[in-house]
Amino acid sequence: MSHSGIAQSDITGVVLAGGRGSRMGGVDKGMQPFLGEPLALHVLRRLAPQVGAMLISANRSIDEYARLGEPFGAKVVADTLPDYPGPLAGIAAAMRAAQTRYVLTAPCDAPYADEHLARTLADALTAAQADIATAVIVDANGQRNLHPVFALARASLADDLETSLRAGERKVRAWYARHKTVEVAFPDVHAFYNVNDLQQLAELERR
Repeated sequence: MSHSGIAQSDITGVVLAGGRGSRMGGVDKGMQPFLGEPLALHVLRRLAPQVGAMLISANRSIDEYARLGEPFGAKVVADTLPDYPGPLAGIAAAMRAAQTRYVLTAPCDAPYADEHLARTLADALTAAQADIATAVIVDANGQRNLHPVFALARASLADDLETSLRAGERKVRAWYARHKTVEVAFPDVHAFYNVNDLQQLAELERR
């Protein structure tokens, strides 16, 4: 299967689970149970059918993530920078580890990630001849809410991203602004709901 010239086999899906989890009291967010299974497992299941290969970006619970990823052929990659520098570091490590031309990223705390994320972003990236395609939700009032870690990016950006990280860049949107980035509107707000704390996780389970 291909997405407007981008073959599914040329996309590596990446579950971003390398954060500090500070808003959850320092717990490993991707390992928190949701409907009886780790959050990250739900995201793996959503992304894997859309891509040719899978990776998990993680900086702790490495053995546990390796076991989660095994059925999907997903290897675990750690940041090359210390002290949990944020999602850009995880994206950079995944770009280096990927053997495909594109990486598709999603956070580990989005259990309802869009099942057509890869196709929709790939179509838009190709049409715009862009380097990065990222998801945006437009609400009923026309307000645009960007979800920058739901993105498809060229793996060839790894060098530039690593240079930016070494220079101190930590903001995803700021790095995107250095490249041709297309924002892609998605209609399903629910698909991009991510969990910021344990209370939100409990509320999401009750829905």
